[in-house]
Amino acid sequence: MKKGLLLINLGTPSAPTTEAVKRYLKQFLSDPHVVNLPKILWQPILNGIILKTRPKKSAEAYQKVWTKRGSPLLVHAYDVAEKVEKSLNEKTTDDWSVTVGMSYGCPCIRNGMQKLKAMGCEEISILPLYPQYSTATTKSVYADIQDLLNQGVELPELKQIPPYYAHPAYITALADSIKNHWKEHPRNKKLMFSFHGLPQSYVDKGDPYQKQCIETTDLVVKELGLEDSEWVMTFQSRFGAAKWLQPYTDKTLETLAKDGMSTIDTVCPGFAADCLETLEEIAIQNAELYHEYGGEKLVYIPALNASDQHAAVLSQLTLETGLELSKSKVSEHATG
Repeated sequence: MKKGLLLINLGTPSAPTTEAVKRYLKQFLSDPHVVNLPKILWQPILNGIILKTRPKKSAEAYQKVWTKRGSPLLVHAYDVAEKVEKSLNEKTTDDWSVTVGMSYGCPCIRNGMQKLKAMGCEEISILPLYPQYSTATTKSVYADIQDLLNQGVELPELKQIPPYYAHPAYITALADSIKNHWKEHPRNKKLMFSFHGLPQSYVDKGDPYQKQCIETTDLVVKELGLEDSEWVMTFQSRFGAAKWLQPYTDKTLETLAKDGMSTIDTVCPGFAADCLETLEEIAIQNAELYHEYGGEKLVYIPALNASDQHAAVLSQLTLETGLELSKSKVSEHATG
């Protein structure tokens, strides 16, 4: 049987330029799942303030991490897809094709679906590369797919790969990546788990993201055998004046530096692949901030990216946990 797997991530601008970033941010920040405000209130702020000031600064940040092959997130996505396809075809008698789709920017989810359909796939599994569920990420993916169906786009049978924040293979892969880093680099006294932030109001309304981040961290801590004094969990990337999930990464770094913690290790388990938020915000911006606060060095431990173990985890998830989706109610399946 011909089967397809669509690996979905957030997205990236097409180039590290102000105009490209502006187009990307306009699409991203216009998603009601990302910014849960009435359009009549939000659009004047977005178009009148944010899109006039933020693109240039964000473009400069992207320029620091852009590679010869393009955006790190997209490069890793294609590398992961290639390895997962190979893994799936080695493990089963089915003929698998794996491709990439992004919620914002290109290649989009529609293009990924159409590509797999054109290849003759009779069944498509959907795997959002968000280990922890959130309405701002995972639910938005399924809302996009529901929109395609509502527009009359014909798709093969669909399967959902649910959030994998506590899956043993994923936890082991995270722990192994940290252990392997410590084999090659001096282990520091404190390990910081930094997850992407989310407005507190989302969690107050029932979003399970914070709870799942905590469970991921607790499981990795247990597998590593860490004492309570050896780790801390934080949330990064907050935006605007609203209250976001705490403790904040930057404020925690300030406290650690002032407490005399000279060097710390940092890992970001909510990111399947390295991107602007890990390579620039954590490894560059927050590392500099930590030094300014009096710390000596912040050491970033890379995401799982296109490692063989990560590809094995994703192929295992695809074969083990695919759930059939009702095409009439796709968005209702996007639960944590």
